[in-house]
Amino acid sequence: MRFRIVCGTCARKSPACWCVFDIPKKEQEVARLEVEAASPEFWADPERAQRTMRQLDELRDQVRTWRGLEKQAEELLGLLELARQEGDEAMLADIERDAERVAERLENLEFQLVLSGPHDQKNAILAIHAGAGGTEAQDWAEMLLRMYLRWAESHGYQAEILDMTPGEEAGIKSVTVEVRGPYAYGYLKAERGVHRLVRISPFDAAHRRHTSFALVEVMPEVEEEIEVKIDPEDLRIDVFRSSGAGGQNVQKTSTAVRITHIPTGIVVTCQNERSQLQNRETAMKILRSRLMELELRKKEEEQARLKGEHVAAGWGNQIRSYVLHPYNLVKDLRTGVETSDTQAVLGGELDDFMEAYLRSLVGQ
Repeated sequence: MRFRIVCGTCARKSPACWCVFDIPKKEQEVARLEVEAASPEFWADPERAQRTMRQLDELRDQVRTWRGLEKQAEELLGLLELARQEGDEAMLADIERDAERVAERLENLEFQLVLSGPHDQKNAILAIHAGAGGTEAQDWAEMLLRMYLRWAESHGYQAEILDMTPGEEAGIKSVTVEVRGPYAYGYLKAERGVHRLVRISPFDAAHRRHTSFALVEVMPEVEEEIEVKIDPEDLRIDVFRSSGAGGQNVQKTSTAVRITHIPTGIVVTCQNERSQLQNRETAMKILRSRLMELELRKKEEEQARLKGEHVAAGWGNQIRSYVLHPYNLVKDLRTGVETSDTQAVLGGELDDFMEAYLRSLVGQ
């Protein structure tokens, strides 16, 4: 599919707005999967069948969306020709507005084509860890959690806290969140790294300026066991009582689960579910995601080494600074994108930062 839309908005950005999307190939894949789903043996493997049906639904949605946009563009071009012939200025103004909406929709869809990685369409596991600095850093970690929850809500994603360790006085030491929705991982992977906050500390009686750090990890949610093989002999599983605010909120039975992957030293915990079995299943899901992310990171680092790039790991990988004093500024150190509207960013308005970074990856 290739079509052209020219309107006041996109013409100011570039001479024309182009999109190339292979709809016929997607339609052929839909037809192939429909034949497969109609096979009598299709549900013999329920897990594989469910994955196939999810893939089929995603492809149908993509084809339906792009075909609908193509039809809108064709209708607008027809109306434009008619309006010009009749010299109908009011109709031309309506077409201009409709064309701008179609162009905006097209731009959003084109950006999704940037998210073409093998895991970009998956749900995401987001983890936030407070850096050194005690209460100040733990409060910063909680501010980041609130920022991402608001971002998820504004985009129609479902976010669920899987595990959280509160700070002693305020904030959180660490938290793990599952974000469910199309392209959740594709967008959130732009947030991996260290986030730095500079502000007047509300916990400092002398009102001095403090710098705090928090590490954000993002992993694709791995549903297929075949993608990450885990040897049960490599696991140490401990159970303990869930922590709480005290009193009646503390679990009286050992339902929380801690799983240690011995070869890598990765430790995951889950204590938010009511039963030990549910916590164990959730912890295993997080572990699979962490192992998948570990493999992805190894591949990225190897590619960077082959290209002669410096690879910064862990806490050295600072990606963004949030300055609340002596001035207001949020700046992404990878792309140079910045804004003085710090409250909007902390309120979840992250799209400009995410999109700039993800576009910078194209062609790398």
